[in-house]
Amino acid sequence: MRLCYVAVISSRLGLSGASPRRFGHSDRSSSVCLASGIMRILQLAPIWETVPPPGYGGTESVVSVLTEELMRRGHDVRLCASGDSQTDAELFSVFDRSLRPAGLIDESLQYSLIHVAKALAEADDFDIIHNHNGPPSEIGMALSHMIHVPMLTTLHNQLTADTRFIWSNYEGWYNTISRQQVSMLPDLPNASFAGVVHNAIDVESFPFRPEKDGYLLFIGRITADKAPHLAVEAARRLGVKLILAGKVCIPEEQRYYRDVLAPMLDGKTAEFVGEADAALKRELYAGAQALLLPLAWDELFGLVMIEAMACGTPAVVFRRGAAPELVIDGETGFVIDDVDGMVAALKRIESIDPWRCREHVETYFGPGALADRYLAIYEKILGVKEPVHDHVLA
Repeated sequence: MRLCYVAVISSRLGLSGASPRRFGHSDRSSSVCLASGIMRILQLAPIWETVPPPGYGGTESVVSVLTEELMRRGHDVRLCASGDSQTDAELFSVFDRSLRPAGLIDESLQYSLIHVAKALAEADDFDIIHNHNGPPSEIGMALSHMIHVPMLTTLHNQLTADTRFIWSNYEGWYNTISRQQVSMLPDLPNASFAGVVHNAIDVESFPFRPEKDGYLLFIGRITADKAPHLAVEAARRLGVKLILAGKVCIPEEQRYYRDVLAPMLDGKTAEFVGEADAALKRELYAGAQALLLPLAWDELFGLVMIEAMACGTPAVVFRRGAAPELVIDGETGFVIDDVDGMVAALKRIESIDPWRCREHVETYFGPGALADRYLAIYEKILGVKEPVHDHVLA
């Protein structure tokens, strides 16, 4: 049914006239935009959340940072996102609101199909399509063989069994957001690996505070794989207050909150403040002694770690997923193995220099580093004869 729906939409929008060809590879000369050094880039974002998101929405946050930095550098960018998004780029949307706040998650397929198909109908106006992995991204990959412009798909999320057939037939380019993620991927026999690009944040929007208040912090989805109950355990063993903020929306999150976390909340040693918007999140980061992340799964990245460090707040994280790539153990936080290690690390938290945390994020996880690496990949895909940014991929 889904494949028929895609075929009907692509036909009606004029995407089906192209001859069969390799998915996501360009038949055009790469010289169209490169003589002037300006690229024409289509950023294809999910429409579950606003770009940038007011609260939860890691992928949308990264898309925003990249889009605005590319615009600042003079590139010609169209952002395909929900109509309530904010950007200096040209905004293309098929629906005026993002789907989760509008209560349309159960109807997301039809909106995502139209969103992607209409965006790709004008693909020939651009030099490259940057497809951001989220609910609509597999639709973009499925339609990529019908366009004449190369596509880069960023894997912001894990590959799942229900999209494996699309991925096994995708012949465009892809990149991961951490080195750890590369080792977790299944075989993608037809796709071309472009490299690793760590996510980034708008560092200047995060307030730096070297003086901290007397609480610890957990920010993240309220689920078993984030294990906030272990953060509560660590804080209680130290007798320090823990503030928790996070999304409780889907049934999995609601069950975990009701059955596991809620019984541990007393408002004094453990306080839950709900999903934090951008302003509250920054306030909480800036005042916390440390961010606690007792991960129970292999997180592909983890924006909250770099957001906290940008505020001068060290991250104390379990050794799972990409955490060792983001936190310098003993310098910008501690990378530990269990609750005992977390408690021991927190006893030494004052040995971490807040300025070192900020400097680390400014150097490696700011808008400049993000744009440099993606521009290098765009140049690689387009076959630029004299690339400007290739050194950052070394």
